[in-house]
Amino acid sequence: MTVENSSNRIKDKASELGFLDCGISEAGFLAEEKDRLSSWLQNEMHGEMHYMENHLDKRLDPRLLVENARSVISVLLNYFPSEEQLDREAPVLSKYAFGTDYHFVMKDKLAELLKFIQMDIAPCEGRFLVDSAPVLDRAWAACAGLGWIGKNTNLISTEHGSFFFIGELIIDLELPADNKVVRNHCGSCTRCIDACPTQALVAPFVLDARRCISYQTIENRGEIEPELKGKFKNRVFGCDICQDVCPWNLKSEAHNEPSFYPNVELMKLSRDDWANMDKPLFNELFRNSAVKRTRFEGLKRNLRFLEE
Repeated sequence: MTVENSSNRIKDKASELGFLDCGISEAGFLAEEKDRLSSWLQNEMHGEMHYMENHLDKRLDPRLLVENARSVISVLLNYFPSEEQLDREAPVLSKYAFGTDYHFVMKDKLAELLKFIQMDIAPCEGRFLVDSAPVLDRAWAACAGLGWIGKNTNLISTEHGSFFFIGELIIDLELPADNKVVRNHCGSCTRCIDACPTQALVAPFVLDARRCISYQTIENRGEIEPELKGKFKNRVFGCDICQDVCPWNLKSEAHNEPSFYPNVELMKLSRDDWANMDKPLFNELFRNSAVKRTRFEGLKRNLRFLEE
């Protein structure tokens, strides 16, 4: 079996597992990301996400995460829903949180992909990663030719838009890299920057997480910044605004991943239902959801902020 054929078989298997796209990069040092990441951290745009300050060497070089790492296999998994919340006045949940927590779904698929490589391609060692280690997901996906990092700092694909999750396999098997560079197609468009209600996109390709609705409603463990009052556009967990307005997301098609189909009762919640939600209902609706990250108390804090 040729190495080229091996790569094609891996990509075919990724497609069989339901991944939207798959690309391969040579494991190495991300020199172009070093200054950008350092500047972002020095300007404290990561807010309370202090874990971003840790293991900078590993963030920039996956060979420090996996011994003798040779290849990074990047995958995309579509989460764009066909469903919408029924009450247009209800607090808005980010699309990615409609179904089962993506960490569970993607890890299972990546574990199966790694097992396939080990059993059907060649013996190897590696790790599958979904926000579970210091890895620059978008940078690696861009290196693999899966898209470019847009002005809203999301990875954007010319074929699929940006409503997808990113995951990686880092393995000690050498595979031919996809020497494909997707040029930046943002052009002069500034729709994402103009649409952000909290001005979190402080410059093209620069996100100040402290002003981001997603950060404030999920990562922030304290009180939400008072200066952002009245600017959340009714977003209670996460935010899709900079993606919703992106012209490339006109290409988005609904996923067919059963795990991401939402709870019918969740989608039926009215504005009053959200306001009166108690902990048993929270636990029932969000048992396996990414919303559990903010916990019941965090969700109630977010709801109070929208209503006050």
